[in-house]
Amino acid sequence: MSHEIRNLEPKALWNKFSDLNAVPRPSKKEERVIAFMMEFGKKLGLDTIQDKVGNVIIKKPASSGMENRKTVVLQSHLDMVHQKNNDTDFDFDTQGIEMYVDEDWVRAKGTTLGADNGIGVATIMAILESTEIKHPAIEALFTIDEETGMTGAMGLEGGMLEGEILLNLDTEEDDEIDIGCAGGIDVTAEAEYDEEEVPESSVAYTITVKGLNGGHSGMDIHKGLGNANKIMNRLLFEGFDNFGLQISQIKGGSLRNAIPRESVAQVIIAQVYDDAFVYDMQQIVNEIKTELATTEPALEIVFEKQEKLPAKVMPPVAQFYFVRAMYAAHNGVYRMSADFDDLVETSNNIAKVEVGNGKLSIQCLTRSSVESSKMDLANALRATFELMGCEVTFSGSYPGWTPNPKSEILDVLTSIYEKQNGHQANVVACHAGLECGILGTNYPDMDMISFGPTIRGAHSPVERVSISSVQKYWKFVLEILENIPQK
Repeated sequence: MSHEIRNLEPKALWNKFSDLNAVPRPSKKEERVIAFMMEFGKKLGLDTIQDKVGNVIIKKPASSGMENRKTVVLQSHLDMVHQKNNDTDFDFDTQGIEMYVDEDWVRAKGTTLGADNGIGVATIMAILESTEIKHPAIEALFTIDEETGMTGAMGLEGGMLEGEILLNLDTEEDDEIDIGCAGGIDVTAEAEYDEEEVPESSVAYTITVKGLNGGHSGMDIHKGLGNANKIMNRLLFEGFDNFGLQISQIKGGSLRNAIPRESVAQVIIAQVYDDAFVYDMQQIVNEIKTELATTEPALEIVFEKQEKLPAKVMPPVAQFYFVRAMYAAHNGVYRMSADFDDLVETSNNIAKVEVGNGKLSIQCLTRSSVESSKMDLANALRATFELMGCEVTFSGSYPGWTPNPKSEILDVLTSIYEKQNGHQANVVACHAGLECGILGTNYPDMDMISFGPTIRGAHSPVERVSISSVQKYWKFVLEILENIPQK
């Protein structure tokens, strides 16, 4: 289907997106895409460098007549979130993304698409390659590892860039211009426990929660979507309290920045409770599916009896504290912003839960546009998990991006948007983690803004990007470059 994508308009952008999506580029494994970008810049004869952490910077002089305009930094990140459906046979480390057109959308076959932030990268590549687009001097900044730590943005040293304006192309609503974002921190709880033998006359079950939408743990956290880890714990809590269910293993979720779509648990119950257990749990399943019928119509919760018993299980005392701590741990919106309508200020995503072989791990991503609120929620989670005996660590903390409503480049963008579309753009702050706040620590005087085309379902296998929106966005980008203020 590559030719189908390459024939879309604007062809320059879609061809670069197709080239990029042929290169495996998981977070923390960006060696191939870094080499790809280095080769791209050098083939164009442009000044191309790789900094010490792996970011790629390509500099292009101003087009004729634009030399007196301010230098612009065009910025996007090279890595992409890797998520696939359980029934999709795909190796992100070796295969390129398989794309197809579905009416007004470009999608991937059973995996994430990489439009986040591949469309931004492809946009910059098309501009760098063009000999016709009018633009000021450009510094193209391609950062690494945005999705799992922001280490590219954090590692970018001061003095590498001279630009006065930064255009971040990583926003996912084409009628929005973003001037602020949330910061984040990883909260990890870990503990060990002494396993015990499986009691005699036990019955084993595999419990599977699947079919959830998943999504971006920042942009989608307010949508009432199901969290597979919280749903699974609800089942385990009821089974433990009512029937003495014991856990052998749990594997739920995968990435901190993705709302978990699936969870699988291996459990046992006493054989005497078998019929009652199946009946009672089905009532709970029905309740959960009714509660989530609107937001999660494809939710499936399956109980499968297993012939073979597991070797070991979690003892009742450890399990008592585990299921209660998981129940108490906050997931979802914690506080809405008092300054921006309908903006989530602070939230948490219980992203990944692993239990088995005498060890347990609970991984969360806490976000907030207010640093003190971020730490308040992180400490609430810490207290919850410490009460069950976990060692809790904080890591990967990064700052939010404080809005500047008096930005000069904001005036340029809002004026152009209204002229092109006949109505005003929505000037917003978002709950996702953009790199602008981090980049601003070493470049405090840089005027920053973020925008992009409409992308749906980022960080999940239903990720898709609107073709008509990309066309609208491309037209917007080109006129912005023509109207960059003078030095």
